[in-house]
Amino acid sequence: MNDENTSKKPANYSAEHITVLEGLSPVRKRPGMYIGSTGPRGLHQLVFELLDNSIDEIQAGYGDFIELFIQKDGGVTVIDNGRGIPVELHPKYNKPALELVLTKLHAGGKFSKDLYKISGGLHGVGLSVVNALSKELEVRVRRDGKTWTQKYEKGLPVTPVEKGLPTDETGTVVIFIPDETIFETVNFEFDTIISRARELAFLNPGVKILVRDERTGEEEFFHFEGGVASFVKYFNEGKTPIHEPFFVSREKEGVIVEIAIQYTKSYNESLLSYVNTIHTIEGGTHELGFRFALTKAMGKFINENLGKDIKISYEDCREGLTSIISVKVPEPQFEGQTKAKLGNTEVRGIVSEILFDSLFDYLLKNPSEAKEIAGKIIFSYNTRLAARNAKELARRKNALDSFSLPGKLADCSSKNPTSTELFIVEGDSAGGSAKQGRDREFQAVLPLRGKILNVEKSRLDKILQNKEIASIITSLGTNIDDSFDIKKLRYDKIIIMTDADVDGAHIRTLLLTFFYRHMKVLIESGHVYIAQPPLFKIKLGSKISYLHTEQALSEFLKAHQGAKYELQRYKGLGEMNPSQLWETTMNPETRTLCSVNIEDAIESDRLFNILMGDDVSLRREFIVKNALTAKNIDV
Repeated sequence: MNDENTSKKPANYSAEHITVLEGLSPVRKRPGMYIGSTGPRGLHQLVFELLDNSIDEIQAGYGDFIELFIQKDGGVTVIDNGRGIPVELHPKYNKPALELVLTKLHAGGKFSKDLYKISGGLHGVGLSVVNALSKELEVRVRRDGKTWTQKYEKGLPVTPVEKGLPTDETGTVVIFIPDETIFETVNFEFDTIISRARELAFLNPGVKILVRDERTGEEEFFHFEGGVASFVKYFNEGKTPIHEPFFVSREKEGVIVEIAIQYTKSYNESLLSYVNTIHTIEGGTHELGFRFALTKAMGKFINENLGKDIKISYEDCREGLTSIISVKVPEPQFEGQTKAKLGNTEVRGIVSEILFDSLFDYLLKNPSEAKEIAGKIIFSYNTRLAARNAKELARRKNALDSFSLPGKLADCSSKNPTSTELFIVEGDSAGGSAKQGRDREFQAVLPLRGKILNVEKSRLDKILQNKEIASIITSLGTNIDDSFDIKKLRYDKIIIMTDADVDGAHIRTLLLTFFYRHMKVLIESGHVYIAQPPLFKIKLGSKISYLHTEQALSEFLKAHQGAKYELQRYKGLGEMNPSQLWETTMNPETRTLCSVNIEDAIESDRLFNILMGDDVSLRREFIVKNALTAKNIDV
């Protein structure tokens, strides 16, 4: 045994080495365990925890209104008109119940079936975690004809629970400022918050939610009576529906099931599922029950009423399908603290039974709509059989086998997929410069000829026949859709490198649409980037600068008034020689890359529908509305 390694170990292991984190210390020590991350997603999770608490009150039958304000000082205020958190002394702990809820994990009323039959805040840590990760927090309770207030700093009370003015109202007000020493950023995004507020309003018909950004004056108010049926219509903006939404709402064995389904002329599926208003991004038993029942009902209708004898799969039912599943379960069993996947086995059967009975009945009573839906499924079934061979051709036999790679791919020498990069480049000219300028050890280059297919308007078989898309699939080695395997990814970074003009932006959007629809995990796991080539080269004396925007050029010229300079504007990547392209856009030491991520998958999906879908008027309306406020952000 190596003496050097041995000397680093403690001489013994005894009770004194055991550390006990008291109160909310575990949250401040390991915040990612409770809110997922300390990045923007974790920051916004604080707001969502408070929204979920207010929604739980509404689901319990108390209150109907929520107000949320993003303050000028960077804090957030959430107000509801529920019952208000109890303030009296707890008989066991001899402390105000309000203080217990704010300072102890797993303290709250969510564990009582009598108080909350349905709850999103299952683990009872929401408010205490927000308190632990806040620089300052103030809670005001309106209850029993009085107002009660208490203030905290970094999870610790700095005032007692104080009785204030009398009031006829009830509810809870929470005001907090996130701790900048915990989070990577403490800047709340208005769009991220209103997306969740809108979602909650759809999932809870009748609730009213007002969100205001006091930094900008922006305000949104949400109130929907149609529930998930309204949600489907909203989500399908930009698509052409072929029938009015199918909707079912039923309760069985204490589980409330609400499902809305609408088929469109799109070729992509969009499925959103929720448990007690929590978005289950990894699905679970409710989604399994949905898929089984949908396939069974459609198959039974097609074979018994259309004279067919085919065995369809869920894969055949997905084309153009938009569906929203919302279940409310008294005792949900989630896999993990972040509640991404439902595990209750009984829910699968309940969802399946409710959906099959109601959907098959709908198909029989609406023959015109049913035949159109069935025709879409039968066509998809036939297409799937024809596309099976094409998909197999796209599959790589071996992730590191370069023999079947496309001829125009200039691969790198390294076979280590954790350190390699693939530049997807617009045009042969730019591709030639990139191939000559790259570091051949770890950088590969794949030139594309013109614009790839718009996958938003194309079936899978047509997508797979497109040579440019087939080259991308083969180069990456992962395959697509259900056959996608991230373990076979040949490059750590996929970098889209297009001209800094309108055509380049269009090609970039087409590529991002393809990745989002058919290789979404690539984006979710942080493998997709956008290169930032400069627009200008400016030589001032012996010094050369590369500038990326018109504004940067204006500022540069203003700072060097009267100086003699040489200015070159790059119309495209092909105008740069290999050394310039390397220095400005490809060299890891000097380049700028924009990481592509999906902060809000639901709104991203809807945005792709609008920008790349069938409805030209909706796309024009979006551009006119957002043109003056557009800014460079990560997707």
